[in-house]
Amino acid sequence: MQRPQLLTMTTPPSRLLSGLEAEYRLIRWDVSDRSISFLKENAGECRAMLVNGNMRATVEMLAALPKLEVISCTTAGYDGLPADELARRGIALTNTSPALRDDVADMAILLMMAGRRSFLAADAYVRSGEWARHGMFPLQRSLKSSHLGIVGMGSLGSAVAERAGVFGMKIAYWNRRRKDVAWRFEPDLMQLARDSDVLMATVAGGPDTEGLISAGIMNALGPEGLLVNIARGPVVDEPALIAALNGGMLGHAALDVFMNEPSPDPALTSLPNVTLSPHHASGTYEAREAMAQLAVDNLAAFFAGKDLISPVRLHA
Repeated sequence: MQRPQLLTMTTPPSRLLSGLEAEYRLIRWDVSDRSISFLKENAGECRAMLVNGNMRATVEMLAALPKLEVISCTTAGYDGLPADELARRGIALTNTSPALRDDVADMAILLMMAGRRSFLAADAYVRSGEWARHGMFPLQRSLKSSHLGIVGMGSLGSAVAERAGVFGMKIAYWNRRRKDVAWRFEPDLMQLARDSDVLMATVAGGPDTEGLISAGIMNALGPEGLLVNIARGPVVDEPALIAALNGGMLGHAALDVFMNEPSPDPALTSLPNVTLSPHHASGTYEAREAMAQLAVDNLAAFFAGKDLISPVRLHA
């Protein structure tokens, strides 16, 4: 039986490459000239594609793949893919959210704690000798009994809520639809921001959530509020964020993602009331290995005629 073709739009991890080569006939767009003509000439029979969230796949590229049935994404984010076109054509999509859920949620808590307790400023206070010169570092705010608003109650949002509950935080969430979870549902995002000491974005990226955290939301969170973003950079209106942090309308921001990566706006990164991480929430050996394996396992399930392990729901 002839091995099925697999189009690799991203380079598979070296530890998995030999296994993929044994199972599939790899069409290596990732090491080609990356042109539409390459796809038309080589990938017309491909039923499956391996991608990551950093690549951009256009409708024109998909048009060169008439037999494509499934896309396995090695990351949680897939905002570089034309989701509407996938839904229209009935192309299945999988991602690796389950594999990175815990490490990203851990980073969310780390960013929240660092922002809430001004940890980086405290570190600098010790290193600079200011502690000896000026005495005790200013008092900060406790997590216990503070209010956490989670924007997006998917797998990641629930993992954050589980962890935050251990600290005694009061948790509410906004989501397009109410979820069957233990935490309070707030259908009005503006009201959630008003009620929160910490507002955390965990929603999926893409056109539907671009600018979701607007100037109004930040103003509602207020001058003592902390905004944490572990979702996608465009979820937050970044110019409005800079203005709010500069003008005192928002107290602090703790960010793992940015509008322009890997070169965020210097007007943002130069501010003293931000805590920054280089889009590294899933950046552990364990998570990255699990992500790659899950992407491969989704492909294996597809070609074995089994249910996909971690499908993404697409709406036409």
